[in-house]
Formats: sequence, structure tokens, C-alpha cells
Amino acid sequence: MQSDDPLFLATLAAVAPGTELRDGLERILRGNTGALIVLGHDKVVEKMSTGGFPIDIEFSATRLRELAKMDGAVVLDRDGTRIIKAATQLLPDATIETSESGTRHRTAERVAKQTGLPVISVSQSMRIIALYVAGGRHVIEDSIAILARANQALQTLERYKARLDEVTGTLFAVEIEDLVTVRDVATVLQRLEMVRRISGEVSGHVVELGTEGRLLALQLEELTSGVDDALSATIRDYVQADRDDLTVEAVSADLAGLTATEIIDLGTCARALGYAVVGDSLDTQISPRGYRLLSKVPRLPGVVVDRLVDHFGSLQNLLGANVDDLRAVDGVGEGRARLVREALSRLAESSILERYV
Repeated sequence: MQSDDPLFLATLAAVAPGTELRDGLERILRGNTGALIVLGHDKVVEKMSTGGFPIDIEFSATRLRELAKMDGAVVLDRDGTRIIKAATQLLPDATIETSESGTRHRTAERVAKQTGLPVISVSQSMRIIALYVAGGRHVIEDSIAILARANQALQTLERYKARLDEVTGTLFAVEIEDLVTVRDVATVLQRLEMVRRISGEVSGHVVELGTEGRLLALQLEELTSGVDDALSATIRDYVQADRDDLTVEAVSADLAGLTATEIIDLGTCARALGYAVVGDSLDTQISPRGYRLLSKVPRLPGVVVDRLVDHFGSLQNLLGANVDDLRAVDGVGEGRARLVREALSRLAESSILERYV
């Protein structure tokens, strides 16, 4: 199951620790009974329902526990705030393929596939909570097990972020010296995408942990702050100018779609920017437009960044511009021109010092 599926993440959040629904599910487990719960009520659910009784009352964990003692399914509204029906028998299409063997689980999987709604199955014999959503099955685990995996993923993210900071610093230095190669850029893109992937995995754990994942969420936010902006600026700096189809969104989606094997290949990352990689072409020298460095200038609006890049055309031209040259750009007055000039000089100096001292 894809951890970034919106319906899956929303359903995980609905059954996370600290929620009323999770409390109800744990009460069912402790009571040693099973349950079949549909999160949503529409015409499709109504058509496959038979028997039972409509109640349409406010949801509570204790009510869910008591209603689960009866045979049949419990139907909630999509938000899980009201109990619509109870003790109803669900008769989904028997031709829908299912990998489950137990009656309750087979029904749960078929109902989820036929309606597109999340369905929860609580197993009395196996004492597990299974979630059927977005065409897959996910077992709700104990918070301790989830937290252990989340901490391991977070440690991996810390290592990858440290490596990203290293290659990003190297790219800044070679940009200042106008010595950038396709390999340098592809390496940064590769590391940015790896960090994004691992952070996505940790985000899924944060959602699943609910109120118990707050500290993890703060650590994740600190580690990934600015990563998306850095990816966007890198793409805008180096994407082939003659390829109108290679927008930031398109390149980002292309990188996200690479397999684990493909992302390791620097040539594949370079091709996402429109470069034809053959032989030693990874060592071909290229020049940035200046988006990455300008993004480091404080209080500089995006529209002004665009105008500066359009006016000067390259980072080297920007670095060589004086205050008067900068003032010639629409929207850049005396004060902003001095701010940009001083900031670029400072960034260039610190980048070179970090590289050689």
C-alpha cells in the first residue's frame, strides 16, 4: 500500500492513538469480540446492506463496543462522528477477487473494493485490527512497534540529510567558481529525492502514531525544512531551457516516479532535467541561472528573484553586477540592490572559505 495515498493517510489518522475510533477498536479487542466497520454510508453501501437497524446517533467508543457484540456490520458516516446503522449484513459482489479466507475479512475486502470506502475488520481469533482501503490491506500495529520503526527511519533520514548538506555545500562552492558539472547537479537531485522519500515514510508513521507521534513530527519538520524549496530552486537553475515540458512539477514528479534502482543512477537523475547522458557527459560543465543562491537572500520576494534571473541570465552575471546594475531591474530599488549585493558577496565568501579552509 502506498503510504502517500490521501485516503489511506486520512483513514490512518482517523484510527490513530488518541482518537475516539481507536479507543472503540481497542475496547472491542479487549472484549475478545470481532467487528466489521464501514467508514462511510452512500447508495452503494445501502444497496448491499440487508437487515439490521438504522440508528443515526453520535459516535462514541462505548457505543461502538456494545454494537459490535451483535452479529453484522456497523456503518459510520465518513467522518466517523455518527453511527448510521448497526447489526446489518453486507452482501458485496461475490465475484470481486479477495485474498482473505475468513468470512468477515473476505466481506471487508470486497466491500472496500466495491464501494471505495475504508473498511475495518477486527479479528476475534487473531486479535488484530485490519484496515482495507485504497485497494490494499494494512494491519494496525501497536504503537511501540511503529515507534521503533519510525525512530530507525528517522536515524536514516538524519544520515541522508547530513550527506545532502555536504553535496549542497559543494555545489554552492563550484557555482561561485563557475565549475559546475552535470554530475554535481545530478548528485544533489539524487540526495534531495532520497531525503523526500525517507521523510514520506516517517510522515506515514507520524500519522499512524497520532498523539503519540508529536515529538517525531517536530524532529521530522526540523530535518526536512526547506527541502522542497531547495529541489524547486535546483530544478529551475539547471533544467534545459529549450524544454517547455520540463516544468518544476514535471521534473519533480519524474524523480518521484523513479525506482530505487533508477534513483541510484546519476545519469537517470540528469535525464530528468533534459540532459542527454552518454559516455563522459556527466562531467560536462554547465552554469546555473541563480535561483538557488538568490533563495538565500533574506526578504527577497519571488517575483523579484524571477526578474533578476531574467535580466542577468546567469549566476556569474549576477555575481558580477554592482548596485547600479541591480537597480536597473524593475522592483529593485537602492535599498534592495544593496541588500542583494551584500548578501551575494557574503554567500560567495563563506562558500569558498568552507570549501578551502
